[in-house]
Amino acid sequence: MPTAKEQARQKRHNRVRKIVEGTAARPRLVVTRTLKEIYAQVIDDKAGKTLASASSLKIKKGNKTEKAKEVGAAVAKAALATKIDTVVFDRSGNAYHGRVKALAESARENGLKF
Repeated sequence: MPTAKEQARQKRHNRVRKIVEGTAARPRLVVTRTLKEIYAQVIDDKAGKTLASASSLKIKKGNKTEKAKEVGAAVAKAALATKIDTVVFDRSGNAYHGRVKALAESARENGLKF
């Protein structure tokens, strides 16, 4: 049974997902945050395919915010390699601060537009 905090996050995520949709021209950049790790995927919802992804699983140095910055840079490079430069940002119901904000700003600095 999820906690009240997790239920509230899921409710926010569902509310946003009614509006935000990734297409081939402008895919969705999804951020998934766990207690220890952070993941990012660029998804085309129309085709149901993941176009680029990155995670903090193999990053050993730095705190969680620094790892999030590296993941943002990695997902931006992977997206640009597949000729994607514009995305829609989906924070998955998480607040836009801390690790989520660090990942987003790093992705912007490395060439993604959103």
